[in-house]
Amino acid sequence: MTNVLVAEDNPVNRELLRELLEARGYMVTEAPDGQEALRMMEQDPPDILLLDIGMPVLDGFAVIRKMRENPKLAPLPVLAVTAYAMQRDRDNVLNAGFDGYLSKPINARDLANELERLLRKREDGNTAPGQSPEDKVSAKPRAAGSGK
Repeated sequence: MTNVLVAEDNPVNRELLRELLEARGYMVTEAPDGQEALRMMEQDPPDILLLDIGMPVLDGFAVIRKMRENPKLAPLPVLAVTAYAMQRDRDNVLNAGFDGYLSKPINARDLANELERLLRKREDGNTAPGQSPEDKVSAKPRAAGSGK
């Protein structure tokens, strides 16, 4: 079962996300702030993180910075779930290292699509840096002297 960590300071938003995710068969754990989310991920990394931007203690931008600096957490897909809904906000979020972006209020279909996309990307991403999933599939040892 896929484990999703929801880092969201608003208990109503956490409950909504949990219900939407559990209805689709995901196992959900929750963190009320960014610092708790990092602690939880260090102990037991989830398959994917849904991360609010505007949280107390550590906001989403601080969390993503710390994650991307940590080799254990760096490959984890992170979906920003935020009330910041302007185009420049989306660009800032994606440029900060998030893998996806959803604005609040959350649309259940968009959430499901983004989760599927990011989890599929993670599965396909079991490749060496700079190697595309297609390279992984077609990468075969070449015969000596084959000229390729």
